[in-house]
Amino acid sequence: MTAPAEVTDDGRWRLRHLPTLLVTSAVAIVLGAIVGGLTRGGAGALGAAIGVALPSASFTLSTVVLAWADKQNPRLVLPFGVGLYVMKYSLLAGVMILVGTSDWPGLVPFGWGVAAGIVAWTGVHIWWLTRVWPRSRERAIQ
Repeated sequence: MTAPAEVTDDGRWRLRHLPTLLVTSAVAIVLGAIVGGLTRGGAGALGAAIGVALPSASFTLSTVVLAWADKQNPRLVLPFGVGLYVMKYSLLAGVMILVGTSDWPGLVPFGWGVAAGIVAWTGVHIWWLTRVWPRSRERAIQ
């Protein structure tokens, strides 16, 4: 009788979806900048691009840190996740307060950019989880 094969965890599966989401974010940033520029000029382009980049950076940070924590010890996911949540939303609240009290002409495109970035990332992530990931699991099992 042969010994069972040892399974090693290289951790790549935790970040396999990230390239698709980063490309989506880059496309959304460019499209946001174009729409913001057409509607509000240079400030609108900058506002929309930063607006899309903000949640994209936030989600990327969460993905990388939680993948690292899970690889070290799955029990670290909850404290790191909660800590990141508190840190990110505290920073986001500060940014929103500062930007919201200004007369910056890129404010409205910034807000729309944040919303578009969240919708784009979440939508593509759902697509990836329902369409791409099941196929990759089937190939891994076979």
